Amino acid sequence: MALIELTVPDIGDVTDAAVIELLVKPGDTIKPEQSLITIESDKASMEVPSSVGGVLKELRLKLGDKVSQGAIVGLLETADGAAAAPVADAPAPAAAPAAAPAVAAVAAAPAVAVAPAPAAAPVASAEPVARAAHPAAALLPAEVTAPAGVAHASPSVRRFARELGVPIEKVPGSGPKGRITQGDVQSFVKGLVAQASQPAAAASSGAGAADLGGMTLLPWPKVDFAKFGEVERKPLSRIQKISGANLHRNWVRIPHVTNNDEADITELEALRVQLNAEHAKAGTKFTLLAFLLKACAVALRKFPNFNASLDGDDLVLKKYVNIGFAADTPNGLVVPVIRDVDLKSISALALETAALAAKAREGKLSPAEMTGGNFSISSLGGFGGTTFTPIINAPEVAILGVCRSSMKPLWNGKEFVPRLILPLSLSYDHRVIDGASAAKFNTYLASLLADFRRALV
Repeated sequence: MALIELTVPDIGDVTDAAVIELLVKPGDTIKPEQSLITIESDKASMEVPSSVGGVLKELRLKLGDKVSQGAIVGLLETADGAAAAPVADAPAPAAAPAAAPAVAAVAAAPAVAVAPAPAAAPVASAEPVARAAHPAAALLPAEVTAPAGVAHASPSVRRFARELGVPIEKVPGSGPKGRITQGDVQSFVKGLVAQASQPAAAASSGAGAADLGGMTLLPWPKVDFAKFGEVERKPLSRIQKISGANLHRNWVRIPHVTNNDEADITELEALRVQLNAEHAKAGTKFTLLAFLLKACAVALRKFPNFNASLDGDDLVLKKYVNIGFAADTPNGLVVPVIRDVDLKSISALALETAALAAKAREGKLSPAEMTGGNFSISSLGGFGGTTFTPIINAPEVAILGVCRSSMKPLWNGKEFVPRLILPLSLSYDHRVIDGASAAKFNTYLASLLADFRRALV
């Protein structure tokens, strides 16, 4: 028999992922590839499997711990000859102490820094700061005490609570195993707002309204929908909960402006059809997305401010071109990322997007395949529409939305001729990009799509 260490495998560039579920306990017989724990980052959740089988002798993690690649999950007793690294004689290093909780202060500046993740255990000395940092937090009564144990919540819910100034450990959880959901945080704040607004309701006609730092918000309406007819309550998927919090943050914190334009893709579509016919036996299917990725990569090289991220008062200009694309799945939208798009051929991009889209639908994308993007593309071409306003995927500064192409009459100087026109909707962060730059980017992108030979220059 041999005693080996089970460690967290390569999970991409994700660090400090929270342990949200323990799937085994000491004494359990573990099979190869059996899941041990569930971890969750800002992007996704994933189960960590065991590389070998045996008996779990020790579990070194607990709920709320933060782990990265190489972190020790536990000790496993295996049969001799199991392919795994033996336990070193030296004791395992103690887990690094968690950072004290911090709350993002409300400021007049449009760029608001996201506070670091809070510690699993509350720090009493930080509580007065948390209460003063946000108008909602100021409503916290002094007698509210934290329940015993570690607050069980995902990183996205913890961040949402920080943005509202709510100590996560004070929120009762209604999810599985007492897990705290975003709805629990909202209900907690609503309760505080309702309590604070009761005196004002007795003195004025604005009953039910709460003044949060000069911003008057009515409480969220509580309606018994079943009074009006049959209803069905369906919980949001995990992806919807995580992406919903991210989309809300991005929409509120980024000053969005959308530039709409059109591209004549008549010749490009003819080329796409021809390439599909030529590569039918090889199984390569050329989609419009592959051409969009390549054209956007060329445009990002020409307009480097679009291939950047805002970090405080600095603009981080990236020397690589990684582009994400929105993929529709049964559980919601996810954004796989294609790396080094500018260095890849159209056929390589077609194969990679097809493979990543398939993994997305099966829920098998790794965190590494959904991080590191500089720019995103959201295509509604398969569904319809003319224009829309895609929400920027922070910390990126722009996103391209495309809708279904349609035949339109276009004047060529002598007569109207039918042309296939693709709508382009470019949303951009107005703190980094002005309207003139956005118009130039969209115009240049349209010229590449109209004559794809320009993309090869």
